Amino acid sequence: MPTATPSTLHQEQFSLRHDELQRVLSQTPNLLIIQDLDGVCMGLVKDPLTRIMDVGYVKAVQSFAPHFYVLTNGEHVGQRGVNRIVEKALGDVPGKDTSIAQQGGYYLPGLAAGGVQWQDAFGTLDYPGVFAQELEFLAQVPQKIQQRLTAFFRQHPDAIHPEQLQRCITVATLDNAASPTANLNVFYEQLASTPDRYGQLQQTMAKLMTDLLSEATHQGMADSFFVHYAPNLGRDADGMEILRPVTHQDSGTTDFQFMLRGAVKEAGVLAILNHYYHQRTGHYPLGADFSARQAPQSHEALLQLVLDHFAPENMPLIVGVGDTVNSTVQVINGETTVRRGGSDRHFLQLIQDVGKAMTLGHIIVYVDSSGGEVLNRKPLRLESVTAEDGRRQQTVVEGPCDPNDTHDPLCLNVVFPGGHDEYCTLFQQAAQKRVQ
Repeated sequence: MPTATPSTLHQEQFSLRHDELQRVLSQTPNLLIIQDLDGVCMGLVKDPLTRIMDVGYVKAVQSFAPHFYVLTNGEHVGQRGVNRIVEKALGDVPGKDTSIAQQGGYYLPGLAAGGVQWQDAFGTLDYPGVFAQELEFLAQVPQKIQQRLTAFFRQHPDAIHPEQLQRCITVATLDNAASPTANLNVFYEQLASTPDRYGQLQQTMAKLMTDLLSEATHQGMADSFFVHYAPNLGRDADGMEILRPVTHQDSGTTDFQFMLRGAVKEAGVLAILNHYYHQRTGHYPLGADFSARQAPQSHEALLQLVLDHFAPENMPLIVGVGDTVNSTVQVINGETTVRRGGSDRHFLQLIQDVGKAMTLGHIIVYVDSSGGEVLNRKPLRLESVTAEDGRRQQTVVEGPCDPNDTHDPLCLNVVFPGGHDEYCTLFQQAAQKRVQ
């Protein structure tokens, strides 16, 4: 592999220089890709059971080993897990004891459930730092989601036709082992013409999450869980995520995830880095037993932990890839309030800040997922301009955040307006060149 010359992509914003990113991915020996899944390498859909992944992308991931890890709020296992999608792409036969994915090492390695479900390429699964009592509590949550949805629509019998209701409840209840979720996309499709009713449903699910936290506290697990809203409006002063209400333009928060405390993507970055350093040096900077659940909660403390324990000379060039970043700016009574959210924002910000602190060129990649079935993503806005050589070319003039948010600390270096298809094509091309 040729030695990569330094890139300036980390200094750019909304760059469309995909050829330069491909060069970095294919020529950088000490490279670490940390990538989200939904909306990045597969389209966003209302029903997770209908997700598909290109087999070429699955095989390209293997070409990047051991320089590629996923970091997702979804899960590896279960009927809605990503492993089933990988197996389907490879043509595996359901129910067989052995699979093409397992034998060939084609599963996507890395952290799921926000950072508490670890998997290698052969499907070996672990829950670092998680207790059996916590998993037992989580196993009861899907039934409680279904019960609360049933009770809500019993109070609103005219909202959805009875023949459709049970299917919607089934689709909306994600029985994930470590992050059971109420996914309201299918209900938004039914209630889009009555946003007030959908807003009531949002509040009902938020109340359920609060009730579950109280129930866990009464069972001696006060510090075990938290609630993740996707998308959200950032966090309040107490560190709690803020629900994004429905508007006439989009659905607002659709995913209500009951998750294990510490299962946040930015903490997952440290767990992945700890694992990656061990691969290269034989030493775990944070110890062999470190898990995302042991990581500090504040951004500043996470950054300092990296600076204190990870030798700069071994630090890889990190490329963070996500699709969920947003912000809103409101002026009420002359006071301006900026809310910055998105499931990928904090892990991408940590990667970027580590790069700045160590004077390395970490690159933040944003994939526009607004073209999917889920209507809560703002598309990139492009315009055609005349370049210095007189040719017309496309340029991004507005990103996914509020244009009035002029001081957003997160800089999206490279963007893919064409969505997951455009990103996956480049990813596969870079993989081919990397192994040549």
